[in-house]
Amino acid sequence: MILRRKNQRGNAMVEFALASAVLIPLMMGAFQFGYTFYTYNELQSAVANGARYASFRTYRCLSGATDIAKVKTAIQNMTVYSSPTVSSGVPLVKGLTPSAINVTFNLNSTQIPIAVTVSVKTFTVDSLFQKYTFAGKPASTLPYLGRYASQESEP
Repeated sequence: MILRRKNQRGNAMVEFALASAVLIPLMMGAFQFGYTFYTYNELQSAVANGARYASFRTYRCLSGATDIAKVKTAIQNMTVYSSPTVSSGVPLVKGLTPSAINVTFNLNSTQIPIAVTVSVKTFTVDSLFQKYTFAGKPASTLPYLGRYASQESEP
């Protein structure tokens, strides 16, 4: 009996080494996938909120590009900071900036908006071991339900 125990010394260490060679990369991959998926879900939520805000916002275009730029800036701020007037602060998603948000109004033949699309131009998630870049995703398109005020200027 004493001889048998002596021969089994170190078995636990060898088993641990073999098991950890499989389990550690598996856990690292699960963490990396989970963090990337979590960040993408936060991006999707921010983009959906920005699109919802954009679909109900008054569309003014009296001054042309100037008013439209103000509307797009407010939508970008709403998507990133959850406030249309904040141009700096803590973003909802770490590393997201208003310049990374693309806002597109789909206009009909009479230049009245019928839908609005809010999307992320490019965003890089720096998970622990690798970087993932999302280009053009996530995106959300909603029908435009806001007020079209072509004769009003943006305040």
